Amino acid sequence: MVLLEGLALGWLLIILGAVLFLVEMYSPGFFAAVPATVLIILGILLLLGVDIFNSEWGIVIGVIVAICAAVFTVWMYSKITPNESPTTISRDTLIGMEGRVKKTVDATTINGKVIIGTTEWSAHSTGATIPENRPVRVVDSEGVHIVVEEVH
Repeated sequence: MVLLEGLALGWLLIILGAVLFLVEMYSPGFFAAVPATVLIILGILLLLGVDIFNSEWGIVIGVIVAICAAVFTVWMYSKITPNESPTTISRDTLIGMEGRVKKTVDATTINGKVIIGTTEWSAHSTGATIPENRPVRVVDSEGVHIVVEEVH
């Protein structure tokens, strides 16, 4: 009877771990992969007959294996995720950056458009009219637009 209970609990832990992996797959970053891995490993230990709840050595083995599985999962997770910080751009962080004029920029309106990186910004110039496709540098930001000057 104990063997059957161990088998049932082992399979239950494995199934619960698999469900958590599915949660992680459909909601990346939720970090359900760590407990999923631990549950699957503990379930396998139960299926192999290691009593991780009642014997002293079983508890020690269960804890050590769970910690190792968690560390391995975190390490693996860090290897498969992109090594890029999220891009956060505000108009203030653009000062000094260079881009290209998409729509003619002049000093009197903010109807001009400038591409900085992959983002389009409303802009006006420091004085002269700057035609399309000319390189520009951001020198200031005002309200919801940027101020640019032509790069020579």
